[in-house]
Amino acid sequence: MARKTDTIGARIRYWRMRRSGMSQAVLAGLAGVSQSYISQVESGRKTIDRRSTLVAIAAALQVTVADLLGQGTEPGDPARERAAECVPAIWSALIEIEDGERRPLTRTRDELAADIARSDQLRNRSNYPAMARLLPGLLLDAAAVGGTVLAQVAYQASTCLRHLGYRHLALNAARVAVAAAEDVEEPAWLGASRFAYAQSLPIESAPLAARSADRSLAELQAAAGDARVRQMLGQLHLSAALTSTVSGQPDVARDHLAEAAREAATLGDPPDGAGFNGCGFGPTNVGLWEMSIAAELGESGRVIELSRTVRPQVLAASNRQMSYWLDLGRALAESGRRDADALAAFVRAEQAAPVPFALNPLAQDAVLAMAQRAKRRAVPNELRLLAGRLGISLAS
Repeated sequence: MARKTDTIGARIRYWRMRRSGMSQAVLAGLAGVSQSYISQVESGRKTIDRRSTLVAIAAALQVTVADLLGQGTEPGDPARERAAECVPAIWSALIEIEDGERRPLTRTRDELAADIARSDQLRNRSNYPAMARLLPGLLLDAAAVGGTVLAQVAYQASTCLRHLGYRHLALNAARVAVAAAEDVEEPAWLGASRFAYAQSLPIESAPLAARSADRSLAELQAAAGDARVRQMLGQLHLSAALTSTVSGQPDVARDHLAEAAREAATLGDPPDGAGFNGCGFGPTNVGLWEMSIAAELGESGRVIELSRTVRPQVLAASNRQMSYWLDLGRALAESGRRDADALAAFVRAEQAAPVPFALNPLAQDAVLAMAQRAKRRAVPNELRLLAGRLGISLAS
């Protein structure tokens, strides 16, 4: 039986009514949007396409963006529930490691290396529930070795937890990764760990994430002779470009994006589609981030235009391919006149990475908004099937 999906708009209305029945007009004024926009979002006829708008509405309602997205709280999703069973053990392992405790290895070095590689393969396939089952023991054994081994596993843990909606624990894991890389003074892994830290910060902390990326860029510049470090410098520029956009600093964002593009042009796309630590840095990844930044600026036409020059299939990480199709689908759906094309893009996004697509509240809202528009017509069977897989009821 499909679960009843609680939309972002429904959560906004819930919190608005909790604020002594705050009117839509008052909320709109506080958030800097129109009353009609709030009305359409609450009814599910329109989606929120910009992170900065989510931040503004959350601040006006005195809640977190995570509260509006329902991250880590939505019941009934099988993938999240399977992973949730492992989260307490991951949290316990992170606390133990941060407290300085170390247990003896429970597997040989070769077995540990093989299991780390297996976890990385699961990360590339975006199979975060399966990763979560591996991580508690893997973290404790990696801590027994320390150094870049711990930095790599903690990075994996941070990525997994963030995509599952446990951003506060992802931040803990990123800090463990940073400390491990600092202990052995390994610039490439320090860059990767600092990137994980910036990615794990809540959306509300976009200015802090941008400043953190700037500090890391300055610190790692001396080691730029290492191609692995240059890849992470590029990733940090991309992170700073997006967070600067969210923070309302488009000129700073353009500078970071230009630096990332210059770095990517000299490195090219990684031959194996992955590159150092699976980050996939190169011209294709820059194009994907540029699409996300254009979406954040509300430039749907620009997203569609950029999509014609980006070939996401050259990258190994399935979540990067999902990002391409999701951004394109949301841009196509924005006008309400290209829903058939948008649906095709959303189906491709789900095929690329089923778990993160199912857990993405923005994807759910976009599909629901399309379904709302289709209610007066016969809902296309493909849209009905996709909605069903997301747990969205199309019943009146």
